[in-house]
Amino acid sequence: MIAAIAETGRLVAIASGKGGVGKTWLSATLADGLARAGQRVLLVDWDFGLANLDVQLGLTPGCDMMQVLRRGQPISDAIINFVPRLDILAGSSGTGAMAGLDTETLDHLLAAVRTCAKDYDYVICDLAAGLDQGVRRMAATADLLLVVVTDEPTSLTDAYAVLKLHGRDGDAGRGEIIVNRAKSPPSGTRTYATLAHACTAFLGHTPPLAGVIRNDERVTDSIRRQTPLLTRHPNCPAAQDVEALVQRLLTCPHQPVQLARAFYA
Repeated sequence: MIAAIAETGRLVAIASGKGGVGKTWLSATLADGLARAGQRVLLVDWDFGLANLDVQLGLTPGCDMMQVLRRGQPISDAIINFVPRLDILAGSSGTGAMAGLDTETLDHLLAAVRTCAKDYDYVICDLAAGLDQGVRRMAATADLLLVVVTDEPTSLTDAYAVLKLHGRDGDAGRGEIIVNRAKSPPSGTRTYATLAHACTAFLGHTPPLAGVIRNDERVTDSIRRQTPLLTRHPNCPAAQDVEALVQRLLTCPHQPVQLARAFYA
């Protein structure tokens, strides 16, 4: 159980279920867009086995969450600045040391992230692929869960599983859908409708569409060059779509989740 913390920044968790749908890129680009809009942002790599946000951004962190956890240091010691108003909290990659953390340790990390959130307007958490306990606990305690999908059947199936479990663990009304790599806005809307129909029929609620990100070769270019899309190609279609998502977040009311709510795995 996690104690409630008042007046923190809005915690947005980004999940996918299936890997390879552009979730990490979207997390980084959304955080960058919010920072450019004047918000103070902390981008958290909530992956305890294959963290790679630092690689996408071309960073070499001095330490990560695993190292500060092992040393008994405050989690803030692992935060580094990336660009003005955007800080990064690196995850742990390749060691396996943080995989399968116990409930008490996970709750400690969640509370530590919430404490750090008091210094920011937004905390963007890039969740690991899959549905392990660490992913579910962060999703359940987030103020908003954004589930990233593509038009691939496996992506839609896994996203449905994420939303189904989120409804059990937390507040189903806090889950929204982002369609990535859409061929066009209408195509993205159709992909969303497929998933939304399944949620309505079998889960009893319809997650809203947060946004559609068009397929854009300049995204691949920016990833290869380890440069934010909004810096390298600020006017491309995908950048415009991310900017629209930023504006949606800025105009959406912030209703903090009740952190004292019990979580049952």
